[in-house]
Amino acid sequence: MDEKRGTRAAAHAEELAARLGHRFHRPELLAQALTHSSWANERGAGSAHNERLEFLGDAVLELCVSTELFRRFPKLREGELTRLRAHLVSTVGLAQRARELGLDAHLRLGKGEEQQGGRTRDAILSDALEAVLAAVYEDGGFAAARDAVARIYAGHWPLAAGAPQARDAKSRLQEAVQHLFGKMPVYAQAAASGPEHAKHFQARLMLPDGREFAGQGTSMRKAERDAAARALEALFAQKLWPPDTR
Repeated sequence: MDEKRGTRAAAHAEELAARLGHRFHRPELLAQALTHSSWANERGAGSAHNERLEFLGDAVLELCVSTELFRRFPKLREGELTRLRAHLVSTVGLAQRARELGLDAHLRLGKGEEQQGGRTRDAILSDALEAVLAAVYEDGGFAAARDAVARIYAGHWPLAAGAPQARDAKSRLQEAVQHLFGKMPVYAQAAASGPEHAKHFQARLMLPDGREFAGQGTSMRKAERDAAARALEALFAQKLWPPDTR
């Protein structure tokens, strides 16, 4: 039974690493990042939990987000950049990114914390995501952490300096595609895998110009949003969207 559980855990860790876009040379770092102190305390594991990694991850995330905002908005002043960064790295925002990543399903929580709904708590999820980014940084350096942050925040970067975007990636992509091509993006389910209680979906998005983008998530809706976010990032990188950034 323990062997089967270990095999499942390893498979889940590989899935999560794939979503981060990083192959861990030291998978134990990811395991520690996903371990809450309640789990370690119940098993007498001492400090083998994610609090130290969370401390490092907070700084890694702030640097990665600051670097990206600095690049995207060369004309913004310090105070405006600080406001945008605060929105992106808020506890609520980080928890949402963690859920989109499927991080909640991979957490190791103590029985008491599990029963109290710890798997859904914003604070626990945001801390775990910071710890995961620290694990990526420790395993692969700043470039790996920067790439992971880019994947996590794909479609969530502010598209204009005025305010963070309120609409989801699918709505924003629809507006962009209609403006650029006069047509709608087309979505299709590519695959679904995993047990019923932990399904993982893959979606395929086709733009009118023939380009295709893949997305993944714990529901079909999330997979489609992930694909839309990647398409938006591509349009941004080509300076096709938004019009006011050209």
